[in-house]
Formats: sequence, C-alpha cells, structure tokens
Amino acid sequence: MTEKSSPPSNGSSNNLVKHMFGSAFKLSLFMFVCIILLLGVYYFTAPKIAHEHREAMLKTFNKVLPPSLYNNIPLEDTLIITDDKQRALLGSKEPVTIYRARLDNQPAGVIFQLVATNGYSSHITLLMGVLPNGTVSGVRVLNHRETPGLGDKIEEQKDDWILSFTGRSLQVSTANNQLIASDPRWAVKKDGGEFDQFTGATITPRAVVAAVKKALLFVHQRGDTLYE
Repeated sequence: MTEKSSPPSNGSSNNLVKHMFGSAFKLSLFMFVCIILLLGVYYFTAPKIAHEHREAMLKTFNKVLPPSLYNNIPLEDTLIITDDKQRALLGSKEPVTIYRARLDNQPAGVIFQLVATNGYSSHITLLMGVLPNGTVSGVRVLNHRETPGLGDKIEEQKDDWILSFTGRSLQVSTANNQLIASDPRWAVKKDGGEFDQFTGATITPRAVVAAVKKALLFVHQRGDTLYE
C-alpha cells in the first residue's frame, strides 16, 4: 500500500519564505556596498583623472602651437562650430570645438581637430594649430588606421613628414590681396604640388594635405570672428 506524502507544514513554508527574503536582503546589501565603494573610488580619483587628461591635452596643444606664444588657457577659451558648411571643411559631422590661444588677451592662434575623410584605410584625425595670420603653426596625427610601414609615416614618431606643414599658408594674390583657394602648391608632388608622397603610399599623404588645406580655408572664412 502506497503511503501518501503529507503537504508541507506552515512552519516549513515560513522558513522557506524567510530564507528567500534573507538571501535577497544579503544580495541587495552586497550590491549597495559595492555601489558605495565604486562611488567612493570615483570621488577620490575623478579629480586626478580630470587633471591628467587636462595636462595631456595641453601637452598635445603645445606640439601644434608653441606655449611661448600664449599665456591663457585654451581649454577655457573655446568656440563651438555648428554650421554645416564650416564643419564640412573640417571633415566633421559633429560640432567642432575651437580652442583659442591669446597672449595678453590678444589673438595668438587657434587649435582644433579636423578629419581627413579619404584616407587609405579609414578616416585620419588630426590636431592643427593656426596663427592669426593664417600660417600653420603645427599639425599632428591623433588617430588613424593606415597601413603600417607605409601610410603610418604620417605619425611624428615614424617620420618627420607631418612637420612639413609648419610655417605654410595658402597663397594670396599680389594683385588684389585675395586668397587663391585653388593654390596648386597644396598637393603631393605626384599631383604637381610641393608635398612629398610616401613610396608605395600616395593616398594617405594626399588625404592629409587636402584636409589641412580645407582647414586653412575654414580659418580664412572665419577670420577675426574666431576670436570673438
């Protein structure tokens, strides 16, 4: 004769419920403690991280605009470019921040990012400094995916080619003092310009030269309003 199992008593059910609630409470307490610890770590490390990021940006700025030329803090003197046509000259689909350098409150130069959108492998992000007279004070590569050993010569660590932009500007007509937008010098030598190309890699330097030239057109179009 088969024995019938008796239903769990109320005592057993209550113990099960207590156990479930106890486990949930312990898990919630553990998560709460973890959140408090994470917030504490963030609270104490965030200022240091922000300071290091700030110093890193200023160090990079100084590569494209000598610090001896300005005495303000460009990170605190900015202009946001939102106009579609102007952003297009900088190769960006997003608003672009212009960092303004001043010497004793007088314009000393601007620093900004631009993008060469037609690199060999992908977009090439650059940082550029331009003096008030439209002369390039420096260009550096921030990010790229160009072919190692060929296109990566745009990096300062690999080659000094990127330094060839320093001191250059767009040509101005001596007849009417107007900018010559088609300035043929701004091309690689293979295309009749003045910039060297890399052996086995012409697309990369061609893209960078074109991007820097467009950025100079942007600076010329904005003129003194960049410092207002």
